[in-house]
Amino acid sequence: MDRRIALAVLACAAAAPGAGAQTRLLRQPTISATQVAFAYANNLWVAPRDGGDARRLTSFQGVTTNPRFSPDGKWIAFSGQYAGNTDVYVVPAEGGEPRRLTWHPGADVTQGWTPDGSRIVFASARSSPNGQMKFWSVAPQGDVEVALSMPRAFQGTLSPDGKRVAYRMNGSWDDERRNYRGGQNRPIWIMDLATHEVQSPPWTDSKDIAPAWIGDVVYFLSDRDGVHNVWSYDTRSRALAQLTKFTDFDVKALDAGGGMVVFEQAGYLHTLDPRTRQHRRLDITVRGDFPWLVPQWKDVGSRITNIALSPTGKRAAVEARGEIFTIPAEKGDWRNLTRAAGSAERTPAWSPDGRQVAYFSDAGGEYKLMIAAQDGITPPRAIALPEPSFYYTPAWSPDGSKILYTDAHLRLWVTDIASGRSTKVDTDPFMQPDRSIDPVWSPDSRWIAYARRLPSYFRAIFVHDVQGGTTRQLSDGMADATSPAWDASGKYLYWMASTDYGPRTGWLDMSSYDHPVTRAIYAAVLRKGEPSPLAPESDEEGTGDGKRETGVGAPVVPPSGGAGNRDARVAPPAVTIDFDGLAQRVISLGMAPRDYGALEAATAGTIFFLESVPQSGTGPASGPGGGGSVLHRYSLKERKATVFAQGVAQYTVSQDGKKLLWRGAGPQGALAIVNTEGPVPQAGQGRLTASIRMLVDPRAEYRQMFAEGWRNQREYLYVSNLQGADYDKVKAMYEPLVAHVAHREDFGYLLDMTGAEVAVGHSYVRGGDYPEIPPANVGLLGADFAVENGRYRITRIYDGESWNPELRAPLSGPGMDVRVGEYVLAVDGVDLRAPDNIYRLLDGTANRQVTLMVNTTPDMAGARRVTVVPVANEMGLRQRPWVEGNRRLVDSLSHGKLAYVYVPNTAQPGYTSFNRYYFAQQDRQGAIIDERYNGGGSAADYIIDILQRDFDGYFNNREGDRVPFTSPAAGIWGPKVMIINEMAGSGGDLMPYMFKRRKIGPLVGKRTWGGLVGTWDTPVLIDGGTMIAPRGGFFDRDGKWAVENEGVAPDIDVENMPKDVIAGRDPQLERAVEEALRLLQANPVRLKPEPPPPTWGKRKP
Repeated sequence: MDRRIALAVLACAAAAPGAGAQTRLLRQPTISATQVAFAYANNLWVAPRDGGDARRLTSFQGVTTNPRFSPDGKWIAFSGQYAGNTDVYVVPAEGGEPRRLTWHPGADVTQGWTPDGSRIVFASARSSPNGQMKFWSVAPQGDVEVALSMPRAFQGTLSPDGKRVAYRMNGSWDDERRNYRGGQNRPIWIMDLATHEVQSPPWTDSKDIAPAWIGDVVYFLSDRDGVHNVWSYDTRSRALAQLTKFTDFDVKALDAGGGMVVFEQAGYLHTLDPRTRQHRRLDITVRGDFPWLVPQWKDVGSRITNIALSPTGKRAAVEARGEIFTIPAEKGDWRNLTRAAGSAERTPAWSPDGRQVAYFSDAGGEYKLMIAAQDGITPPRAIALPEPSFYYTPAWSPDGSKILYTDAHLRLWVTDIASGRSTKVDTDPFMQPDRSIDPVWSPDSRWIAYARRLPSYFRAIFVHDVQGGTTRQLSDGMADATSPAWDASGKYLYWMASTDYGPRTGWLDMSSYDHPVTRAIYAAVLRKGEPSPLAPESDEEGTGDGKRETGVGAPVVPPSGGAGNRDARVAPPAVTIDFDGLAQRVISLGMAPRDYGALEAATAGTIFFLESVPQSGTGPASGPGGGGSVLHRYSLKERKATVFAQGVAQYTVSQDGKKLLWRGAGPQGALAIVNTEGPVPQAGQGRLTASIRMLVDPRAEYRQMFAEGWRNQREYLYVSNLQGADYDKVKAMYEPLVAHVAHREDFGYLLDMTGAEVAVGHSYVRGGDYPEIPPANVGLLGADFAVENGRYRITRIYDGESWNPELRAPLSGPGMDVRVGEYVLAVDGVDLRAPDNIYRLLDGTANRQVTLMVNTTPDMAGARRVTVVPVANEMGLRQRPWVEGNRRLVDSLSHGKLAYVYVPNTAQPGYTSFNRYYFAQQDRQGAIIDERYNGGGSAADYIIDILQRDFDGYFNNREGDRVPFTSPAAGIWGPKVMIINEMAGSGGDLMPYMFKRRKIGPLVGKRTWGGLVGTWDTPVLIDGGTMIAPRGGFFDRDGKWAVENEGVAPDIDVENMPKDVIAGRDPQLERAVEEALRLLQANPVRLKPEPPPPTWGKRKP
């Protein structure tokens, strides 16, 4: 590893960018007899075959990928997002206007051409019930797409004679991941298109990709020697040869044409002559204008991620796209305090006197605590933080002398501002995604209250004495306590607690589903002798307002300096905590427990909190701060809560408790500053109208995000050694390539390659600031078509489900008079004839009414008009008949003895599917559990527990057929067999692992993905993108890492070969049924009949 990276660093140093330097990050090359074409800066370029200056071929903000020369070199097919969707286009190799060839809303990914140049081959999942690609073809002039025979095909090319295809059956969820050896590594398949027989190069477990032909030889990339290199396989002699021996950067892409192989390595393009087996690097320079690199002013209001309010509510401070802004409540203008595009400034916090704003900045390469004047004029002061990390939740002490904060490793710190000295207060011992330490200062700056997890995984409220350095636990740990807040009077400490939290301690477990958490709100009376704020009241004469004085909300008298003097602030009340007997002084505020969160105190006796409510009548509840959150205000004086605002994403209260800043849900959520006291604010009241903007410098941002993305791997990865990757050397290997980034697409690719060095699953790179493209809105009819008599004839109509309103079928249902065998003749009055594409006419129709002309014949005479509403995605419609077909096949093969249960993932849809199919078939004697294509989610302990369940006896049934029922009643008591494949992973890895470890039954199929790590809470990059660092790795009960980068192997290995699937068979399913029946025969399910009735009431003679 070290030698490989050292060589790469030397190569980067030798090719540092400068005047006349070669351009790197050239990707996805293709080659003809005279030219090479490639992707760079989100466009396609061509250059002479021997290198030289490149010429731009396309110029559009949408992503353009996968260029492929036609056999004669005159045309280039590619995939582009010109219309907001990934479709196939073709453009003259000499330049010109691209022609669109496909319109289906799914991704259409170019693969190559037929040898005669008459058709372009592309991969699409349009017909799949499971989102799997297969090959289709379309004419370069445009016509109706035709499917190739392979049931599944992700990447590949046709042989020169057009009789065979070399291809990868499936893709890889982590395509850049290095050293991967899980189930998604498969051999290259070389299939005879006539016989459907398959041969493969010799293979064990390597990642073999990108097959391309010259003559009878298939060239491909393989990492069987530890680094991806070019290999060849002669299909006649069956000879295998390694043609390159790079030891630094992997070879990333490969194509062949014009008798030559071309590939990408280290950001350069290389050619390889198959006759001499010699390769050379091409010197290619890309010159041109790159508009996506030009600094430009952008509105960043949608990028707001953290908010703060000045002490008296006159200004708001926000973090947006790595800058700190302040916005006036009414008068004045917004202000950018930081103006540093090359660094990330995060999480503002106002000083108690309002003169300064604290925030974190990585301007020096690691985060520091910055103290800046609120007017942004003078340079900020930097305070070194305890150690390199990512930091959260800064908060000033009310006296302005200290700041508390937390870090990536759940440690709570306090920094003295004058000396810069930092002290660790505590560490939360157990990671969960919510990061709920929630530290808060007492009004007198002496105490910090916070929540910390106990060994039971419940949280308790703790207080730390900053003066004495001692820490005490306040809540008893028998309820999950969170979100502490000090009353401004100093008399009470509020918190929330849940007594039904227990099942949710396993937050990753499916068994935590359907266990909603509710919380009540409590107040601890801190001093002995202090009356309860909710003491009984009684109307009496002679007491003024008729109520007994409780002391709640009594004013604090300002010192003689005057209330209007900022430097003569109200003296804070001293907070005294009598720990003895405190548990008996904790009182409920009397509100019904609900899904509350984010508690904050305002003026004395007033608190605010959020309530999470369902998004819809049947939808999931949002978390505190989510789109469905309702902000409540509670008054001790009034002893009740009122709704204060709705649709709240975040809120915070000013230091004096009199103002509240809240942000609406969604990326465009409005900000508003309102009074905490008095009437509930009206809609729009206090709204901040400023539109914050900043000068975005993409080059500077790319440098910062590269450093931060890699730094986050160090801070957040589930093991501290980066799985053996050398942090500094990997950074030195890839950092020079940042200078060659000319578009966000280049940058995402670079981050992905860098993260791949860690060699871990789920290390995804996603999102970021891409140029905006209006999304495609192509409608689908939930049907298959064949062209007959020059018209589109319906060959299949997919049904929806009446009980599932989200699975709507446009051509089926009550009153929809459209039948299989009929022709669709026109769409919204436009005549539809082949070779015109039906999806072109359906562009813009998703979820809109469309008029079709339909007839039993291919003629307009006698055609009838039908109004339909196309859907945007029909995979659910296609999956339903696949599942039902499998269920009927199992029922037929087993003669009604076995159930079939499909589990598409281990998230909520998989939970729902399991419960629906398993319990509806509990009259069966055994079950086939199909988890192929399982996309993961949670740990499916619930499903495993149900499958492992046994019964303990019976209860008799006196009525009807008198068949007794078991206890527990719900279950299938015979054998279970689980089917797995390479496209099941994450939670879909863990479920078969548990099934196998608990010896529930055999696994049939192919090895699973091998990606058993958990992901959560990796910080978002400043432009909104992510570079995920997996947070939790799985190891077995023997203390050994398990499943990750390996997958779960079947007990019975069964491949669904193309020939069998084309013939309509499913060998994996058939073998699973065979095995279940064998187990059932060996151990039949025989339930006992009811015994003779007892005679306990009979008297002895």
